[in-house]
Amino acid sequence: MPVSSENLLKAIKAMRESNPQRKFAQGVDLSINLRDIDPKKPEGRIDLDITLPHEVGKPHKVCIFGEGELARRARDAGADLVLGRADIETLQRERKRAKKLADEFHFFLAQADLMVRIGKALGPVLGPKGKMPKPIPPTADPKPLIEHLKKTLKVRTKNQPTLHAHIGVENMSDEELAVNARAVLDAVEHRLEGLSKVRSIHLKTTMGKPVRVEV
Repeated sequence: MPVSSENLLKAIKAMRESNPQRKFAQGVDLSINLRDIDPKKPEGRIDLDITLPHEVGKPHKVCIFGEGELARRARDAGADLVLGRADIETLQRERKRAKKLADEFHFFLAQADLMVRIGKALGPVLGPKGKMPKPIPPTADPKPLIEHLKKTLKVRTKNQPTLHAHIGVENMSDEELAVNARAVLDAVEHRLEGLSKVRSIHLKTTMGKPVRVEV
């Protein structure tokens, strides 16, 4: 049975009431604990890109690997960083810098003919984080892709059967937080073909206590 909007709003209200006031707007996270799933096995791994209806604070950072005209269009379209062939070779040698790049940026796009080079050079760094670039043709307009990714949330299992999703900040309205939470839950429900493998769902602020969402 899907989680009702009423139960989501009820949990958000309880989360606010149990959370001490801070001098800054805390983040709001949704945690989904799973059962009967082994994330160490391929069939138990969940890796979802979910576009949220409402922005969650700072837009996600997008890096594009491209050359020439595509690189120019990417910069004009608002890419946070544009790297070329020479940069890929440098990152292959400088593993520490490559790891920092993988941590700093949420999503990567790459000119299609650079994908093999990136796979060899950066696959060991980007692959385990689920951040291998999505290929785009050299003639493509990267603007809609960049705008889409800046509002996209990556939700994936790691070593434990738990999904964590940053769905907003506490100065958003209850309704906005509920709609974002609903987008995540709907995507997970679709991936799992129902909620039978969901053990529990919780909401919490950055420094607050988890509040259980009734299913």
